[in-house]
Amino acid sequence: MQAVVFVERYFAVHIKNFNLCGLKPERPERFERLERPQTMDVKIEASWKELLNEEFSQPYFQNIRLHLKTEKQQGKIIYPPGSQIFNAFNTTPVDKLKVVILGQDPYHGPGQAHGLSFSVPPGVPPPPSLLNIFKELRDDIGIEIPRHGNLTAWAMQGVFLLNASLTVRAAEPMSHSKIGWAEFTNAVIRKISTEKDHVVFMLWGKFAQEKRTLINENKHLILRSVHPSPLSAHAGFMGCKHFSKANAWLIKYGIDPIDWSL
Repeated sequence: MQAVVFVERYFAVHIKNFNLCGLKPERPERFERLERPQTMDVKIEASWKELLNEEFSQPYFQNIRLHLKTEKQQGKIIYPPGSQIFNAFNTTPVDKLKVVILGQDPYHGPGQAHGLSFSVPPGVPPPPSLLNIFKELRDDIGIEIPRHGNLTAWAMQGVFLLNASLTVRAAEPMSHSKIGWAEFTNAVIRKISTEKDHVVFMLWGKFAQEKRTLINENKHLILRSVHPSPLSAHAGFMGCKHFSKANAWLIKYGIDPIDWSL
């Protein structure tokens, strides 16, 4: 703030001296006030907006917004649609959150991503990783494999389906992994760890497991395994029994378990 005041005083003195000499600066509009970044009005569920408000004024978040705006102006296709970028937050308010399932980035095919990790909208066939999740559910707690891949019913019960990156360019996986989303979602995980008690974190794959350092293991349950991708699922995901373990943890602390059926 001192730097801003100094700049303003400097130009005020010089502009005054110009005027005293009967001269005016040719382009006074160049002497603009240096402003702090303004908090953006992010369209997100109220409890998350309160919890994350300070993040929205950070330079990295301003950069995310600028990056997405620039790519759209260049004609790039970005998934999910803008109205669904914060779908996980809007569907699972902070006070309802019980379980976190962390994904890497949104699906990059047409019509697949709708802001919930691993989930696809109605009418879209479940991708291979999601099919393996359903197979483990069947083997773990006896739930038949559903005919669709829409996990909104889980989210509404308190399963926070978070991707580490909230957007992606069409047909380019991980294309937005370095534009600032990691800083934001790391902050989200830290806030959950600090503000909530007895949350279950399902960390599948090396990428997700690296987030372990953001979580207080003294009050939360961390369930780790390889990723449910067909490339790795049979090396530890199948048979992990994370869904029954999650419900046992919730019941232990007097929290209603998740109905994993869809």
